[in-house]
Amino acid sequence: MKNLKLILIFVMSVTLIKPIEIYPQSDGRVDFVEFTLDNGLHVILHEDHSTPIVAVNVCYHVGSKNEKPDKTGFAHLFEHLMFDGSKNVKRGEFDKYITQAGGYDNAYTTEDKTNYYEVLPSNYLELALWLESDRMLGFSIQEISLITQREVVKEERRWRYENRPYGSAWIKISEKSFKKHPYRWPVIGYQEHLDNASMDDVREFYETFYVPNNAVLVIAGDIDVKKTKELVERYFGEIPKGPENIPRPQPNDEPLENEVREIVEDVNAPLPAVFMSYRIPEEGNPDSYALALLSNILSVGESSRLYQRLVYKDKIANEVETFSDTREHPGLFLIYAIANPGFNSDTLEKVIDEEINKIKIYGVDEKELEKAKNKIESALVSARQTVQGKADLLAHYYTFFKNPGLINTDIERYRKITVDDIKRVAQKYFAEKNRVVLHYLPKTN
Repeated sequence: MKNLKLILIFVMSVTLIKPIEIYPQSDGRVDFVEFTLDNGLHVILHEDHSTPIVAVNVCYHVGSKNEKPDKTGFAHLFEHLMFDGSKNVKRGEFDKYITQAGGYDNAYTTEDKTNYYEVLPSNYLELALWLESDRMLGFSIQEISLITQREVVKEERRWRYENRPYGSAWIKISEKSFKKHPYRWPVIGYQEHLDNASMDDVREFYETFYVPNNAVLVIAGDIDVKKTKELVERYFGEIPKGPENIPRPQPNDEPLENEVREIVEDVNAPLPAVFMSYRIPEEGNPDSYALALLSNILSVGESSRLYQRLVYKDKIANEVETFSDTREHPGLFLIYAIANPGFNSDTLEKVIDEEINKIKIYGVDEKELEKAKNKIESALVSARQTVQGKADLLAHYYTFFKNPGLINTDIERYRKITVDDIKRVAQKYFAEKNRVVLHYLPKTN
C-alpha cells in the first residue's frame, strides 16, 4: 500500500501568514515557519541542512470516517488513484519522475487522514512541488485508472483480510465496537462498495476533500525558507479553494453498555486466539497518554506483564500484543493473544483478565512506569531523526490540533503521567460492559 504521531516569526503579508512563536533548534526543538495561502492551504516549512535532501508531505484531512455508509473504501482508493495520473502527468509517470530524480514516494490512509510524501535530493524540490500541485489542481482521474486501481485495492483486501490468519478479526472488532460512528467500517472498505464506485462518485469525493483548504503542505529539509515560500506560492497559490463547509462526522458514538462476545470459526486460523477491544477517548485527551503508557507496560518487550505471564511463565501463548489505537475521535484499546498448541482461547482470556485486574487493584510501580516513559520518549525521538519523520509529525499535529508545535511539547504530557493515572484509566476503561471479545477457533473443512 502506498502507505507519532513545530517556529519562527516570519514577516510577510498579513493575508498570508499568522504570527507564530520561536523555538530554537539548539535545545533539540524543531524550528519551523507556518503560513496559510489565500486558498486555505496551510504550509509548514522546516529548514534542516544536515543532509542535501528534502521531504515534501501533503496531508489531506480525509479518511475512512468521512465516507458515506454505502460508499466505503473511497479514501483508501484515492490513495491509489492519486498516483495514477493528473492533469499534466500521464498514467504511470508520477513514480518514474521521483525515482529518476533519485528519490522515493509513498502514501498511507487511516480512519482520519490521507498522507502523501516524496523524499528526494533537495535540488529536485521544484519537481515534487509541481507533481503535488498538479494532482491538487483539479479532477483528472480516468475511467481506466478507476477500473485498474479498484482491482488493486480489492486484491489488497483479499491479501490483508480475507486470506490471512485472523485477517477478519480487526474488521469484526470495529463493526462490533462502534454502533453509529463511521469507525465501524474498515479503512479498506467493503468490496461491493468498491465494485459499485462510479466516476461521478469519485469526482464528488475529490471535489469535496482534495482541496487546498482541507490540506496541509509540509516541506522539511535542505531548503531556503524565503525561496521555498516563493515556490509554494507559484505552484499552489492559484489552485481554487474548495467548499467552505467540508462534511465531518460527529465525534461521539453511543456507549456499548453491555459486553459483546462472539466465537468465530475460521479456516485461516491455525491456532485458537482471543481479540479484545475497549472503547477509549480520542488522541490528545489527557487519559490517552496514560493509556499509551499502560499499553507499553502490558506488552512492549519481554519484561512486559502480559509477555512475562502468557509467553514466558505460563507458556500458553506464542504471541501477545496490545495497542492504544487513539484517533481523532474516540478510538479503541486493542489486545490479542494467539495460543500455543494444546491451549484454548478461554485460558488466554482468563489470564489476560487476571493481569489487567491486578493493575486495576494494585496499580503499577514507579520503575515500570519510568521504563515505559523511556521507551515512548525514545520512539518519539526516533520519529524525528529524518526529515520525512519530522514532516509527517508536523502535518499530523496541524491536521488534528492546528498546533504543529506539539512536536516539541507532546512528550511532556507523557512525563506528567503518574502511577495513580495508570491505575485510574485501567479502572475507568477496562470494564466488561465497555468491551468486545472475539474467540477465534480453527475450523476444519
